Amino acid sequence: MSPEILSIIWFILLNVLLIGYAILDGFDLGVGILHPFVAKTDEERRLVMNSIGPLWDGNEVWLVTFGGALFAMFPNGYASIFSAFYLPFVFLLFALIFRAVSLEFRSKRIHPAWRSFWDITFFIGSTLAALLFGIAVGALMQGLEVSALGDYQGTMLDMLNGFSLCVGVFTVSLLAMHGSIYLYMKTESELQDRLFGWMKLTYYVYLGLFILVSGWSTLFVPASLQHFGDYPILWLVPLLNVAAIANIPRAINQRRPLYAFLSSCCTIAALVFLFSAALYPDLLPATNNPEYSITIFNGASSPLTQKIGLIIVAIGMPMVVSYTALIYWTFRGKVQLGEHSY
Repeated sequence: MSPEILSIIWFILLNVLLIGYAILDGFDLGVGILHPFVAKTDEERRLVMNSIGPLWDGNEVWLVTFGGALFAMFPNGYASIFSAFYLPFVFLLFALIFRAVSLEFRSKRIHPAWRSFWDITFFIGSTLAALLFGIAVGALMQGLEVSALGDYQGTMLDMLNGFSLCVGVFTVSLLAMHGSIYLYMKTESELQDRLFGWMKLTYYVYLGLFILVSGWSTLFVPASLQHFGDYPILWLVPLLNVAAIANIPRAINQRRPLYAFLSSCCTIAALVFLFSAALYPDLLPATNNPEYSITIFNGASSPLTQKIGLIIVAIGMPMVVSYTALIYWTFRGKVQLGEHSY
């Protein structure tokens, strides 16, 4: 197997991991974004938190695996990306830490001020993480100024332009919609009735931002369509994406939340695919000189390392998928508060 084919295979596997994380931890983040708005009482807030309580740490395994695979298979790309996004990733790390700590600490005391504090940090951590993920996507879509050695030549403020911030807000709206549908499946009674309106609201906010980001990227971000002329089959992905988006309100109105959730999952998967297709073959595109770009070919590790990695994937991936399926099956159905609940 040639080094080029190995690099392409690993690029595809990275996208599988990224899609898995975006879908699974995406609804976790969406639940955190909606937490202070949909839950009115302490019991409802506990129900919201416990809807993801058994799942969130397992969902983050996909992000850890993605980072480990990027480090092992594309070390030059890993080094350049993490040096460029060092400060945003530090903020992201703190956001994910405080989200986790909020889940674990909130129910340790009954005092209202204590629980309100952790409710706020749960919301801020979830929202900030979603926002930073989107900003990183927007910045990579536009490319960065890097040196011949792959070192980023700008600052964090250079990444914060209109497009990257718009993609960040768009990501928050997408995950809020995804989380609202998930919560609707997991709750009942008055809280579920309230979530019906939130599903519709978050959908229309997402739809408006989707149209804005799609138009902006098509007109002013050349990378977004750079491969569609060479590979016309790629047009199937945005068409299927539009079909999935259109199906969400239909499923919501029919009170078929699982159907809507699956459509939301397809939407997320399509968006991640389109992002990767826009970057390919780059991992970190250079705007000042295309020759300085870190690609999946010049940023890859040795063929032997990639072959060994495929063996590890063949052994480890079924274990991760099996664990995920078992956890979701075990905690299926409506969320209930028990002795060991958050």
